[in-house]
Amino acid sequence: MKIAVLTSSRADYGIYQPLLKRLKTDDSIELSIIAFGSHCSEKFGNTVNQIEEDGFKVLYKISNLVDGDAPIDIANSYAKTVSLFADFWANHLDFDWVLCLGDRFEMAGAVNAGIPFGVNFAHIHAGETTLGAIDNIYRHQISLASKLHFVATESYAERIHALIGEMGTTELVGSLSLENIETIPFLSKHEFNEKWNIDLEIPTILMTIHPETVDYAQNTEFIEELKLTIPELLVDHQLVVTLPNADTFGSLFRAFFHEIKQLYPEKVCLIENFGTQSYFTCMKYTDLLIGNTSSGIIEAATFGKFVINLGNRQGGRACSENVVTVPFKHLAILQEFTKLKGKIYTGSNCYYQKDSANKVLERLKKERQ
Repeated sequence: MKIAVLTSSRADYGIYQPLLKRLKTDDSIELSIIAFGSHCSEKFGNTVNQIEEDGFKVLYKISNLVDGDAPIDIANSYAKTVSLFADFWANHLDFDWVLCLGDRFEMAGAVNAGIPFGVNFAHIHAGETTLGAIDNIYRHQISLASKLHFVATESYAERIHALIGEMGTTELVGSLSLENIETIPFLSKHEFNEKWNIDLEIPTILMTIHPETVDYAQNTEFIEELKLTIPELLVDHQLVVTLPNADTFGSLFRAFFHEIKQLYPEKVCLIENFGTQSYFTCMKYTDLLIGNTSSGIIEAATFGKFVINLGNRQGGRACSENVVTVPFKHLAILQEFTKLKGKIYTGSNCYYQKDSANKVLERLKKERQ
């Protein structure tokens, strides 16, 4: 069986990893990886190299992003993606399944270009909601174009049934990324320090903040609130920041974090791409997470970490009890920070399912019999 995997960013690649390992080692599968989006952008670290360093062969590399992150640039990147993938699908129609994941605009462009060709898409992390991001629309576009839907919770399966209008297309698999936690060997604090020059013996906050893209004009206000907040966080913690992906006005947050780095060079660390092993190692040893990224919603509970989730970007998503959502207001953030710092979360993770990657692979095989 010929299976292609669409990956457009460091985020979806990290989630795919357990499944990619299964596909690579299964003699009945011919795996093709198609890398595009920020993977093929020097600005975002050429993360396609990380895929190859991990031992996977990238058969196709498609450079689809235009420069800039204003709304017109995002729209033009989307249009370019559709055009490039129209040509690609016209010449590559022999895949039994094409896996797509999540909600990025690039992923939606690649998938929508395949609709006229009847490409068999299977959507991972289908049915979820992120009310503060235009990705919410793109995710449902991807689901509508897909013939199979792998969902992380029962509630997401119900949403897909309502969206698609038919039963039987979903498979409950949890989140693939949690399988990484069980299989990837973590670095020690010493090894991490040797690799990144970051001492995790120091109390650490792990922060990832992406722009809100529905009401994107508010992002400048959010940054002003962060300017008031971060100096107080740095009194007894260091800050490790993973920089945002390609999103509408993501450059505003990138510029802000570089400014903070200049003001506090000894207490702020900026990371373009940790890779899964180092990112999870940092999460393991950090005090808590602050931001609005899906990793705080999905993986942090398994590490026993509390998360201060900011704003509406992840609004509507299922959360475990470790996630506390607050507005982008510095007093609200500091209030929760004072409550949660140094605490360990001992509850469950609502995204966990055993053998997630195997469940995906077995359903794909079943559907092609």
